[in-house]
Amino acid sequence: MQIQFVKNIQFTRLIKAEGRLREFNFRKMRILQETLFSVDVVDDRGNRIMFRMRKEDNHWKIIPQPLPAWVSEQEKLMSDMIEEELNN
Repeated sequence: MQIQFVKNIQFTRLIKAEGRLREFNFRKMRILQETLFSVDVVDDRGNRIMFRMRKEDNHWKIIPQPLPAWVSEQEKLMSDMIEEELNN
């Protein structure tokens, strides 16, 4: 019997969005041989916004879905944070 260990990657970063610091939670996932990051953040009303990011052209991109503009505007910064975490 062969045992295989896979490193679990989860991290949280504070990002200033729409004039205030917000806590973005990242979690690495493998789905059908594809690596994705699940991301969640809470809006002003306490609702959790969840979305996924996939790597395209050496950058992590939000998988298209309706999201508030303040989330979409942070895509580049979130991509940089994911790369930084993966390189550590």
